[in-house]
Amino acid sequence: MLRLHRRQGFRDLNIMSIWTRISEALAALGRGEGLSALFDRLRGVEPASPERSVAFTIAVLALGAKMAKADGQVTREEVAAFRRIFTLAPEEERNAAQVFDLARQDVAGFDAYARKIRAMFAEKDGSTLKDVLEGLFHVAMADGDYHAQEDAYLFEVARIFDIEPASYRAIRARFVEGSTRDPYEVLGVSAFAPIEQVRTAWKAAVRESHPDRMMARGVPVEAVKLAERRLIAINAAWDEISAKRAA
Repeated sequence: MLRLHRRQGFRDLNIMSIWTRISEALAALGRGEGLSALFDRLRGVEPASPERSVAFTIAVLALGAKMAKADGQVTREEVAAFRRIFTLAPEEERNAAQVFDLARQDVAGFDAYARKIRAMFAEKDGSTLKDVLEGLFHVAMADGDYHAQEDAYLFEVARIFDIEPASYRAIRARFVEGSTRDPYEVLGVSAFAPIEQVRTAWKAAVRESHPDRMMARGVPVEAVKLAERRLIAINAAWDEISAKRAA
């Protein structure tokens, strides 16, 4: 029951106040200040605090805007992807659009944003930064295509986030579909790893995708929906590997 109440509390907090808080945070920016200043102010907030969800939301919106700029266009599908990640009422779309436009117009490069976002989410395991990167992949794949510019952009963001190449490839493999998808890459293990090591990696990936674990990192409730696709890919990879090993 306590867990249910906690989930409901997070849901109420995010739906009722996150966009109000984002509006207040944007209004607090001084004349001429960009989002970089806001990233600095949000640095070091506690995982369970409302500001943590604000920081996550702004991080995905800002880096998503920079990615759209690098790609050369903003498609309706990309805008729809943001709306799927973050529940937007009509009166809240203006605040989301303001963050998006500030990021696109800001002279600061995406690499400067990425470094400040890395400083905001400084956990040792980089779990929240991986959540941010996954949100960006969700947006990148919204139009059904994965462009070379997007791949280069996301790889560099991952490098700045200090996400190991194997972890980056695992996230990429879960989103970029095709006949070449490697189930071992999805789980982040070698194709020569013993089955027990593969099973351990699978269980760890499932555990990290649990809604309670994600919300404890300060991920907005809406963004937890991203884990649904992650879990499908993770479980499919384990099923494929275990079936082949048993044959």
